[in-house]
Formats: sequence, structure tokens, C-alpha cells
Amino acid sequence: MLKQTALASCLLMLAVAPVQAAEFMDAAWAKQACDAWNADATLTSGLKESDGYSWIQNDNSRGYKLVQMYRTDCGESTKVQLNISLQNDKAMCNYGGAPDGKKMDASYDYLMHATDADWACMGEGKFGCGAMGAMGTGKLKFTGPKMEAMKVMGPFENFLKLTGKVAGTKTECKAK
Repeated sequence: MLKQTALASCLLMLAVAPVQAAEFMDAAWAKQACDAWNADATLTSGLKESDGYSWIQNDNSRGYKLVQMYRTDCGESTKVQLNISLQNDKAMCNYGGAPDGKKMDASYDYLMHATDADWACMGEGKFGCGAMGAMGTGKLKFTGPKMEAMKVMGPFENFLKLTGKVAGTKTECKAK
């Protein structure tokens, strides 16, 4: 009986032990961000069509769009990538991780970076840190089709909030 109680206690402790969060904006974090993207109807449906515009279909007939991002303090060499494509009539993330070698095209794809403090502000959706505020104040450094981003401001706002919803530790940067 004592052995069974001890075993049950050990199993319970393992079951309730917190899952260690990935490092903010590393490859494991990007995979989790990809999963979070797919669970967000504003992103999956809103980027399929928003006020008569289809963000996901503006891909130069490549069949995908790329979103790369990184922590400014860590440098561009640490960027991660989300690959977004049209699947089942939705803008779905089918890859999250380190850049996979696909060529970025600034006419269709996005490269974003910000300081940890600004990513935190955007992730919480604080005043001045929403999509419009982050772009307008320079909190979010952004390369890509800015006019297109303006057309899908609601979904873009949800994307920025993903950075606060997907857990990640922010340790001091190793690379730059």
C-alpha cells in the first residue's frame, strides 16, 4: 500500500509539474506560435478575406506567405519564421521554426522586430501598442507590404497579441 501511495504521489507530481516554456522567439516558440495562429479564427478567417481583400491570396502565386520576426536585442540572426498558406479555405500556419530557406519577398512577406519591452507591450495589447500604434510609433520595426497590413489591421492586431499569449522566457541574448 505504501509503494502504491508513493507511486501515485510521484505520478501526480509529474502530471501537475509546469511545462517549461520555450525561449521567446526561438524555434520551439515559433512552433507554438504557429499552433496558436491556427486556433485564432480572426487570423485564419480574417486573413482569407477581410472587407473584400484576401491577404493570404496575395502571395505572387507561390502558395504561401512568410512572416519572420526576431528580438531586436538578439539580432537578425535569431529570427524565426511562420509559413502561412491557404488550406481548407483558411489562412493556416503550416510551419513555425527557424527560417527554412524560402526566399523572402518584401512585396508579399513580412519581417518584424522589436525590443523585448515593445514585444511585451504589443503582446498585452496595451494603449499605443496595438497594430496601428506599434507601426506608427516605431515600436514595431517592419519590412513588408505596409499598405496590405493596413487593409487587415484587425487580424494584424491579433497576430501581435499572439506574442503575449504564447509563453516564452526572455533570457539575455546570446547572439547578435
